[in-house]
Amino acid sequence: MAVLPLKPPILWRLGAGAALAALCGAAAQAQQPGQPGAGGIYTCVDSKGRRLTADRPIPECTDREQRVLGPSGTERGRVGPLLSDQERAAQDAQRRKEAEDRARAAEERRRERVLVARYPDQAAHDAERAAAIAKVDEVTAVAAARVAELRSQRRKLDAEMEFYRRDSSKAPMALRRQIAEQDDAIALQQRFIASQEDEKRRVHQRFDAELAQLRPLWAAQHSAPAVPAPQ
Repeated sequence: MAVLPLKPPILWRLGAGAALAALCGAAAQAQQPGQPGAGGIYTCVDSKGRRLTADRPIPECTDREQRVLGPSGTERGRVGPLLSDQERAAQDAQRRKEAEDRARAAEERRRERVLVARYPDQAAHDAERAAAIAKVDEVTAVAAARVAELRSQRRKLDAEMEFYRRDSSKAPMALRRQIAEQDDAIALQQRFIASQEDEKRRVHQRFDAELAQLRPLWAAQHSAPAVPAPQ
């Protein structure tokens, strides 16, 4: 391989064979017909401050960028520097992260479009909030009615227990079992009603978060210039 140094000729150092092979591979891609660097001259300044020139990638400069010049001396492109395995892994990780960030941003924009399409204004959003709360209230009302029914049945059982007020241990086992079952059923319904109150809070929190996101989107829509209708 002919090396064309600007100073007296120097010998090629072949200690980084694998690195040079990889760099030559990258250079070969740049030397496809019609590509920058086809038939070009490579030039660089090595770690010792020497400016080197060759008709192919320069081994002394695998750790730095090499300029590819055309016959007229104009720059056609650049190759390198060659990355270490660790640097390449870090670069790949950074590229993956950037791709994931772009994907998340695109997904967020898609969700915003869906949200605005579903709720074109606050009136539509308020209406759906009210409908969601109404559903929770409806379920709660059914549970409350069941509690009232169970308590009515419990009062009848209490009336029967009046006969055993002085010594409740003499009450029939079936009666005592019914009272225990009624108490358990009432407690279950009361826990369900409490969970529905928690659900109402979650519904309001969700709609509050959506509203905070929608307000700037609505404002941006209103401030955007109107697109003229096609003729």
